[in-house]
Amino acid sequence: MKMLEEILNFNEKFVAEKKYEEFTTTKFPNKKMVILTCMDTRLVELLPRALNVRNGDVKIVKNAGALIMHPFGSIMRSLLVAVYQLKAEEVVIIGHYDCGMSGMKPDIVIEEMKNRGVLQETLETLNYSGIDVKEWLHGFDNVKDSVAHSVEIVKNHPLMPKDVPVHGLVIDPATGRLDQIINGYEE
Repeated sequence: MKMLEEILNFNEKFVAEKKYEEFTTTKFPNKKMVILTCMDTRLVELLPRALNVRNGDVKIVKNAGALIMHPFGSIMRSLLVAVYQLKAEEVVIIGHYDCGMSGMKPDIVIEEMKNRGVLQETLETLNYSGIDVKEWLHGFDNVKDSVAHSVEIVKNHPLMPKDVPVHGLVIDPATGRLDQIINGYEE
């Protein structure tokens, strides 16, 4: 059985047995917070438990490395929507130790792209068009610095209200321990 079939079969039973009822909530976060974190599989259940958040408590936005690469990209748009439309009153950026984006080598990713069928001409066209693929794929060298950088982008964004605290944390994906990098109440 293929993975999609397995998911759909499980889902049919999940709905039929009304297992969704325990997750019923509204679209507004109970704790009035939006979190940007990494998509790392180790954080799927660990992060909410380490933060004591349950379904309905917070908005969670995920991407590779909890990075804000562009101040007018989809990540920043999601944070702004959470604040302006979904009643979030605080923003938390949570990176993690042992992140795959830490020290990521763009050349290795580009080589894998080529191995999977992306043509050199495509990469050259992107570079010619002003998209530096190596820079775009570059991760970060230090997770604490990366979190601090993303916090600064959010905090100083011209569309983010100045009264919204923006916090920065790093979680240990083995233990769930949180290290505070930036306390948005003190900024």
